[in-house]
Amino acid sequence: MLIMSMLIMLVFINCSKTTEKRIVLAIPVYGQSLALGEEAIRITDFDSLSEKCGHRVVTENMDEKFGYFSENAFKQWTKRIVRYKKRSFELSIYGMAEAVTQYWQKEGTADSLMICTFPGGQGATGILGMSKGSKAYQKFINEIEGAYQKAKSRDWDFIVPAVCWMQGEDDIVWDRTHHYKRDLKQFQLDLSQDVKALTKQRQEVAFICYQTNCLTLSKQFDANAFNCREVQTPQALMELVRGDTLFLASGPTYPYSFARERVHIDGLSQKRLGYLAGLSVIRLLQSKPSKGLTPAHLQRLKNTVLIDFNIPYPPLTIDTLEVFKAAHYGFSVIDSSNTNILQQIFLKDNQIKLCCKKSPIGCRVRYAVNGQKEKSGYRHGPRGNIRDSQGNKFSVTIHGKSYPLHNWCYQFDILIQ
Repeated sequence: MLIMSMLIMLVFINCSKTTEKRIVLAIPVYGQSLALGEEAIRITDFDSLSEKCGHRVVTENMDEKFGYFSENAFKQWTKRIVRYKKRSFELSIYGMAEAVTQYWQKEGTADSLMICTFPGGQGATGILGMSKGSKAYQKFINEIEGAYQKAKSRDWDFIVPAVCWMQGEDDIVWDRTHHYKRDLKQFQLDLSQDVKALTKQRQEVAFICYQTNCLTLSKQFDANAFNCREVQTPQALMELVRGDTLFLASGPTYPYSFARERVHIDGLSQKRLGYLAGLSVIRLLQSKPSKGLTPAHLQRLKNTVLIDFNIPYPPLTIDTLEVFKAAHYGFSVIDSSNTNILQQIFLKDNQIKLCCKKSPIGCRVRYAVNGQKEKSGYRHGPRGNIRDSQGNKFSVTIHGKSYPLHNWCYQFDILIQ
């Protein structure tokens, strides 16, 4: 990727011209209700956000008037005019912007760099309902174009290096699509093409990709079902993060607290997940994209499965404090008769060893496919206890409490051939 080298060149050119010149990096969030912060009580004070970020974070209007959103553009404009704040939720992109600008301040990066961020999408909608051709998609493109035009009117450079993706709950519960991986990749290609046509940038638009884990909200969910359709969407998200260079990890949602333990992560969780997205943005700009904590290779030895992982910050760790202990720490091995044949699990030298009652050939090795009916989150929802040790180096302090920024393992479902 040429993002960092291009930024360095732009900074040099801008500094040689005028101190008023700006380079605006647009990094919005797009998706359904989690992207829009539904039920996430706001904990970010916008005045302190502006101060903390050195006034380097702006909305699609190139101002600091955050907190206004409606799926209808006119209603959104009206909210801004009357300053309607009753449905102003916490968004992950506030934490993302804090993480990135704090990094810039620490590194002494030129003051000309700015972040433009805002939410887009539509609640309670599957991926096909918000893809290219939909009202939500066109509104999002219009807002990117509007931000670009406002930046250019000030003679500021404007590029879109990434979008934060937070969508998939509807496709798990209602089975909106049978090809989520294909549909999401097509969405990324369409958005990247449309953005490049607007901004004239050369680089593709990357996706900072979370993972939805709300399997148990489906009334048909059965953790031991060999053919478990609910895992298809989370599996697609994991596979894109693991295998596509334009999809970078923020993390799964299961380590966090949810409003009513249902669909939406709460305000604190939005902030924490947003900081992980911020770290991914920083690594993208450094041309060191993050693949998150994902399974890299599975090997069978008789009745045993050995799993090696992509581990951003070793060592691999079993943690039953941050996430309540799940059976076998979240792992299962399901055979064709819908039976879990896993007996024991061991962690040694950053490798997971699954010991089974019989040969696992033809079985599905799963992680975080469990949980109580209609529950989500770290207490009772689909979850696992595997993380790396990134939090030993990176943390975020929210309301006086420090939270480690570990990478938790993405939920997965893999057939043993």
